[in-house]
Amino acid sequence: MAARCVRSSVSYHAGQAAEQQVAAEYERRGFSIAHRRWRGAGGEIDLIARHADGVIFVEVKKSSSFHVAASRINRRQMDRICASAAQFLEAEPSGQLTNVRFDAALVDASGAVQIIENAFGLA
Repeated sequence: MAARCVRSSVSYHAGQAAEQQVAAEYERRGFSIAHRRWRGAGGEIDLIARHADGVIFVEVKKSSSFHVAASRINRRQMDRICASAAQFLEAEPSGQLTNVRFDAALVDASGAVQIIENAFGLA
């Protein structure tokens, strides 16, 4: 297997493992995971969680540190996630009036998880 294919495969599996860790953390906090890797017109949303107050759209980033992971979320990516979230909300009973938040879930090299609630409002 070519080195590029190996790196791609390792990155893919590391990303899946990070998403699983984050999903488990949300479930531990009492949320239910409604969707994993939901794809809308704007792109993919890593996790969509639910709780009594509404819907949480989660972008998962794994890197060597929380700081590096957070720096990999850019405005263009946030805009694409928001576009997909708007499409997702079309099927919700309250539509665009659904209570939502956009979280960033960061995973460092040790596997520790840090969740930043309402992360998109910070950029």
